[in-house]
Amino acid sequence: MATTEPLTDPPPAAPEESPENEPSISITVEFTGGLEMLFSDQRKHHLSIPAVDRESSSGNDDTPPPPPPPPANIAFLVRYLCRHVMRDRRQELFVLDGTVRPGILVLINDADWELEGEEKYELQQGDNILFVSTLHGG
Repeated sequence: MATTEPLTDPPPAAPEESPENEPSISITVEFTGGLEMLFSDQRKHHLSIPAVDRESSSGNDDTPPPPPPPPANIAFLVRYLCRHVMRDRRQELFVLDGTVRPGILVLINDADWELEGEEKYELQQGDNILFVSTLHGG
């Protein structure tokens, strides 16, 4: 005779690649001009991302502890989007040499990113980041 044990829910999974209770910020990211096809054909994404860029901090056992990680910026957001949001494998249509490819306009809260410091702009709670492709075949 088989016995059954009560089913219990497994503990909740920790967020991918981020320690528990790590601060996060909520932003909106939008894609137009065809870029949305790289992101599951979804134009608008409401994201909660880590508030700091732990990927840019590195150290080894022979050096003093690294400085605290810098705040999340546009460069971090682009890497995050490619790793966690983009479902299409053609990253080269969005990124070239680790940065947003030429021909893609980036607006930060409706202002050209060039006015905001481009990739160095530190993301803030509630920011709206818009990527617009101007790349067209012909």
